[in-house]
Amino acid sequence: MTTIAVIDHGAGNIVSIVRGLERGAASAVVVDHGDLDGFDGVVLPGVGATAAAMERLDATGLSAALREWPGPLLGICVGLQLLFDGSDEHGGGDCLGLIPGRVRRLEHAPLLPHIGWNDVTLTDHPLFTGIATGTPFYFVHSFAPVPDDEEAVIGRTEYGTDFAAAVADGRRVGVQFHPERSGAAGLAVLANFVSVCGERTRAA
Repeated sequence: MTTIAVIDHGAGNIVSIVRGLERGAASAVVVDHGDLDGFDGVVLPGVGATAAAMERLDATGLSAALREWPGPLLGICVGLQLLFDGSDEHGGGDCLGLIPGRVRRLEHAPLLPHIGWNDVTLTDHPLFTGIATGTPFYFVHSFAPVPDDEEAVIGRTEYGTDFAAAVADGRRVGVQFHPERSGAAGLAVLANFVSVCGERTRAA
């Protein structure tokens, strides 16, 4: 069975994500330390602020472990933002630096935080297998990533302005929305990530 680590850094919908991965036929293990050996994939969830999340990742050794992790990695909401070089939130700060770019406040948003369902325009990517473009997903955020490479964007939506709702850079992928709170389509995203991790295991 595909085994996936779900990073617990003190701020994330851990239980819902674990259940979603298990429905996708994975064994999901909550990890709060810097040892990721033996896993087929890693999910980095998160809610709240990037700076606080980075402090917890640094304190547990998970920052170094995530930077060295060679397999598939899925960031969710703040977990996606943590994959980038840095964030403008709370005056700015460094993140994991795994995907070139920066996290910026949503411009021209009618109200922040942005909370609710948005239709997402999807590209052809394994994370979205079987999911139609324009499918709605659930968002809760005030910031979004701006990748240096526009080709890294695999999903877009609009809230006051157009922004990246999903990003992929090699084995590292992320979604600004919450798949664990997005019904059947969100569960399909998690199941697709499990499939990606399983393909890596079979190839090895």
